[in-house]
Amino acid sequence: MRTKAISCLSLLILITMVTVLTAAANPAATFTASLEITGGNRYKALRLTPEVYYSANSDLSDLLLRDSGGEPVPYFIHTGYQTDSTSRETHAMALINDYVKDDRFYFDYQVAVPPAGDVIASSIVFSTHANNFAKEVTLYGSYDNQHWQYVQADRLYSIDDRAKLSISFTQPQKYTYYRLELANNLEQISFETVTLVYDVASTEEEYFVESIRPGFTTRSHDKKTDILIEGLQNLRLCDVTIYSDSMFMRTAITPYGDRKEIYSLVFDGVPYADTTMDLHRDTPQDAVYTITIDDGDDKPIHIETITVQYYADEIVFEGVAGESYTLEFGRDPAKTAPVYDIARYGTEILKGEIDSVTMGEIIYTGAASAPERDYRTVFNIVIVVVALLLGAVILRKLRRKGEETE
Repeated sequence: MRTKAISCLSLLILITMVTVLTAAANPAATFTASLEITGGNRYKALRLTPEVYYSANSDLSDLLLRDSGGEPVPYFIHTGYQTDSTSRETHAMALINDYVKDDRFYFDYQVAVPPAGDVIASSIVFSTHANNFAKEVTLYGSYDNQHWQYVQADRLYSIDDRAKLSISFTQPQKYTYYRLELANNLEQISFETVTLVYDVASTEEEYFVESIRPGFTTRSHDKKTDILIEGLQNLRLCDVTIYSDSMFMRTAITPYGDRKEIYSLVFDGVPYADTTMDLHRDTPQDAVYTITIDDGDDKPIHIETITVQYYADEIVFEGVAGESYTLEFGRDPAKTAPVYDIARYGTEILKGEIDSVTMGEIIYTGAASAPERDYRTVFNIVIVVVALLLGAVILRKLRRKGEETE
């Protein structure tokens, strides 16, 4: 019994030794990318790409920046932020004229109480008691109620509990008169209130939000459709938008259990849709991120493409245009994030001008160079222990044989 135990222990020691040596001979894989340095400012910022997040540690602790001489370059990671503090200015509008021309319906509005200065608006908001309508609309602006300038086209709708009754301007407007044009108004829709809104966000920085079109596949089963999205590992997800040429109203579910009704419909020839899901900074650890659509008894919808927005980071460092820099990374749980002095005064750096730099092609360089370690002592100790154990086994057998002879 003891012989078996000793033999097993010997085998375990040998396996452990081989495992240690094998791990040392096969360190984590590494990737490199050269940086294209431009601009005359002292500090540079590199926006990290999904490929970096995918191949690096989730906390980016394995990032290493080197100069042309191979020396480490200090950096700090800058994650943009946005405060929720906003101020809102509103201006009520009064209807001053409405008429029909060439089968189109027009409503002219004026700021009810013009302020002393400019009237700045980031959106215009309507309210109505009407329901079950969807209208293509065009908005014009004027300073004198005579010369009108095109502002933008949009759609307004209110169908059941889904409504969109505002137009967000692509850029702030300063008109005091607005004209709303409806392609048709057979329902004789009227708007009880119309309000100009100017939202001012008191932000010093904004999140670095990037948009990508990742690869995906679909899989239908049990009256559900799974959308299998690739390449999102370690990204802090903002939202996902599904684009489809199908008409549908379905419930979509994220891997973390968040649910939302998404829809893409047409009412009286006017399309209206909401196919965007907020992903609440989900950070997938798996290679595939799955969104499930509950199809019920309907056929699966046809998905043309999807877009995903995520929150990115930048690494900020001191660099010189024309010099060569290399970013190294490779998923390795054993690595810890470097701590540089530059992070202590990063807030002051961000107050100045910083040049944006781009990253070249990411190259797989194979296994990382293993640190030089002397394993001879460990090896010799293991050999001695195994030899002693085997000697003990042999002596025990000889002793038993001698007792049997006697």
